[in-house]
Amino acid sequence: MTALNRRHWLAAALGGCAGQGHALDLAHRATPARAPYADAVADLPPLRQAADGTRPALSIIGTTDVPIFLAVLRAYQQQHPSVAIRYEEFSTQGLYDHMVRDRAQAPAVDMLVSSSMDLQARLVNDGYAQPHQSAETAAVPAWARWRNEVFGFSAEPLVMAYDTRRFADGTAPTTRQALLELLRDPARPLARRVGTYDLQASGIGYLAATQDARIDAGAGALLAALVDNQALRAEHASQLLDAVAAGRIAIAYNLPASYVQARIAAGEPIGMVLPRDYTLVLARTAIVPRSAPHVQEAKRFLDYLLSRAGQQVLAQQARILPIRDDVAAAGRPAGPLRPIPLGPGLLVYQDRRKRERFLQAWAARPPA
Repeated sequence: MTALNRRHWLAAALGGCAGQGHALDLAHRATPARAPYADAVADLPPLRQAADGTRPALSIIGTTDVPIFLAVLRAYQQQHPSVAIRYEEFSTQGLYDHMVRDRAQAPAVDMLVSSSMDLQARLVNDGYAQPHQSAETAAVPAWARWRNEVFGFSAEPLVMAYDTRRFADGTAPTTRQALLELLRDPARPLARRVGTYDLQASGIGYLAATQDARIDAGAGALLAALVDNQALRAEHASQLLDAVAAGRIAIAYNLPASYVQARIAAGEPIGMVLPRDYTLVLARTAIVPRSAPHVQEAKRFLDYLLSRAGQQVLAQQARILPIRDDVAAAGRPAGPLRPIPLGPGLLVYQDRRKRERFLQAWAARPPA
């Protein structure tokens, strides 16, 4: 997505909020003293002042795009109108770096929201999170919580997106093996016409690739074939979907389903495949840092995010699948789903040497 289109998209998402006192501060990089990795910022002033004169506040940094997460923030403010909320959007790697490297220079935040489950698990393992237990956290499936310190709040299938002008009448590959065969075709129909995350820059891309390697004996061959075909590498799903919609690439691999569905709903020439061999399911996760300045407000928001009410907002307004099975949601995928469990297993590929070895194949050739 171009900078201009992104600005229009974000501004449209706020639709009329100026009259309600809401504001959106947009920048590809915020001021270094505030948030050197932030891509965009949403400031939501309180809807009304607290009767006791207090000024409750909530500061969140997250990897979910502002327009998607804004629905949840607004709904929370309707229940707690005296709370001022600041949400800063980061890349997955940028959020981790901001928390680990920039804590001394940047103000403390109350919550970290990220789809990079392995980096979140690493923060928990390294002592950056504090525990929370409630009826709402207990309702989260066991695979999507760990040590009562990190909690999944949405389920996100990873899919293939394709150009419907290039693949018509069900001709798009529906398994990894079918994609591999296309990549290996001597006619090279996907040379410079396939894309995926840049595994060195994208936390979610690295997570997906390492989980593929854990599950699938053929994952190494697929990775090599992507490199051989000079795959377009991108840090954000929106960049890959832009390329599909523009016809620059024919297919993109391992993208979050909600992002693809949003483009389809907008009428773009994009189709979606949930791989029939298996479909990885990751969780967007939330952590309350030990350094959070507004701990009780953060935990109250976390409980809302995990509650049926918050989960319904996710399903109905943000259009992402809730983590709770007892909340109805259209479009719940069927088939061989493989949820990625939160836990120490995610730390394996965070080992520095193992990470370096894994990325060597990806770095074997420069990006297309």
